[in-house]
Amino acid sequence: MTMITQGVHHVAYRCVDAKKTVEWYGHFLKMPFVLAIAENQVPSTGASDPYMHVFLDAGGGNVLAFFEIPSSPSMDRDRNTPKWVQHVAFKVASMDALLATKARLEADGIEVIGPADHALFKSIYFFDPNGHRLELAWDCGTPAMHQRLDEVKWLMLDEWDRTRRAPQHAAWMHDSSLAL
Repeated sequence: MTMITQGVHHVAYRCVDAKKTVEWYGHFLKMPFVLAIAENQVPSTGASDPYMHVFLDAGGGNVLAFFEIPSSPSMDRDRNTPKWVQHVAFKVASMDALLATKARLEADGIEVIGPADHALFKSIYFFDPNGHRLELAWDCGTPAMHQRLDEVKWLMLDEWDRTRRAPQHAAWMHDSSLAL
């Protein structure tokens, strides 16, 4: 089967203040500001709704974008979904980069959770100034770990589909006595 998609063009979120958002991501995550688009009408719907749409280079050809929409009601989040669920995760090159970013965020008063050990990767979590949860992740999984997970992915999904309970096919990820 040939994939239809070729990658993620961009992921867009809403922001409270476009300029402050661009500055925050540039300062803390070193993401270059690459593009701004502003319209008084939404091209896809024709609705009159002025906005500023900013784009940031997230690395590896990935783009993170934000909309500031001043005429819309105040931003909020999906109250039926726990805060930890909806987030954007970015790769970092090393554990040192992960820890250095954590230190820089905490030095500026930003609360950081982690590093959390997910077996395949280690990560930290924090919120941007718009209330979006972000994750920085350093991949540390081995080919054997990935192979082991690949072998059980459909078993896990099918069991979840039947029971809505966490299958234990990958319990080794959080139990060092079962690890490879």
